[in-house]
Amino acid sequence: MSKSAELYQKACQYIPGGVNSPVRAFKGVGGTPVFFQRGHGAYLYDVDGQKYIDYVGSWGPLILGHAHPEVVATAIDTLQKGMTFGAPCELEVQLAEKICQLMPNIEKVRMMNSGTEATMTAIRLARAVSGRQKIMKFSGCFHGHSDALLVKAGSGLLTLGVPGTPGIPVNTAQNTVTAPYNDLNAVRALFESFPEDIAGIIVEPIAGNMGMVFPDPEFLVGLRDLCDRYQSILIFDEVMTGFRVALGGAQSIYQIKPDLTTLGKIVGGGMPVGALGGKAAIMDNLAPLGDVYQSGTFAGNPLTMATGLTTLSLLEKPDTYLSLESKLKTLLLGLEELAEVYDIPLQSVFLGGMFGLYFTKQYPIRSYDDVATADEHFFKRFFHHMLKQGVYLAPSMYEAGFISVAHTDADIQYTLQAAKCAFEYEQKI
Repeated sequence: MSKSAELYQKACQYIPGGVNSPVRAFKGVGGTPVFFQRGHGAYLYDVDGQKYIDYVGSWGPLILGHAHPEVVATAIDTLQKGMTFGAPCELEVQLAEKICQLMPNIEKVRMMNSGTEATMTAIRLARAVSGRQKIMKFSGCFHGHSDALLVKAGSGLLTLGVPGTPGIPVNTAQNTVTAPYNDLNAVRALFESFPEDIAGIIVEPIAGNMGMVFPDPEFLVGLRDLCDRYQSILIFDEVMTGFRVALGGAQSIYQIKPDLTTLGKIVGGGMPVGALGGKAAIMDNLAPLGDVYQSGTFAGNPLTMATGLTTLSLLEKPDTYLSLESKLKTLLLGLEELAEVYDIPLQSVFLGGMFGLYFTKQYPIRSYDDVATADEHFFKRFFHHMLKQGVYLAPSMYEAGFISVAHTDADIQYTLQAAKCAFEYEQKI
């Protein structure tokens, strides 16, 4: 038995499901989760000594790769001065200033400890400012596990939301309405049904929790227009896309102005983090200036602020994102060419350092229903073929992948060779 298997058995005795976040349990692909011991650059090393090229990057934060020397040096220096004060420090001011400089529609920002906390606070703030109760979200988009956002669509277009998990009160879920991603007609219908009730819309401007799905050209523009017409708050959840698809996030690419933006992942440079930013007039409703309460013992702690500030500063180097895209173009076009040779249906998308893979003939991929046409059984087999050859992909068909500045051309070529072996094996069975 491998050491990973032994650790998983032990973990199941003390941790629900043996993991501290569900997707890590490999339920989406089967088998035993891998337990990792260390990471360096583009690589992970498990407890059994196996080396992997990492295309998960801790689900997005590690855009510089594992244990980047400058980030590590910053962390060590900060640790020696104190990990947390529970009081203001200069570093949080510096990081806030940096975020406001880089994100085009953030005038003020409040630091938090997770993306879930940021989106939860965004919803609370939108409701307070608008004086309304209902929030609109989209099928296939994930915004953390707070009650109001862990809600799925009802049985019909205009039905109210229903709890997405036990433990969420029905009356809470019914204040969340859900529409299909990229379906402006559905959004209009919901506004027409609840013209004075919708406090705001929360959306991933590029969806990253059903693979990677781009918005239609008119979709985000339409959301902005509808929010203006009905005086609702538009919230961009850029926890995943912020500083990942571009230095200014997805909003800088699509030139859309959200009222509020949630951030996380890269902002902390590998440390736990969340942030909520937006228009000063809205943000100033947060306590202590306003009446909307939010707090956190570790919010703005110097360790996270320091590693985040170093990371963002390094990302400002010229051609960072062009380099990431160039690597992904080589990887994904190579995968598509191989798939065509072996008559395997494969679609791929990418932007900046983020990508999606779909084993389906469906084109284009515009919504959760489109993603669901992909061959999940094939994906599971492909995942394990790659894992055995030392390539670590997200252990779920419904998750985006990530590349870092540490990945080399040799890593890309090795990955393509591993995929070739996987496709050859599949052709034989």
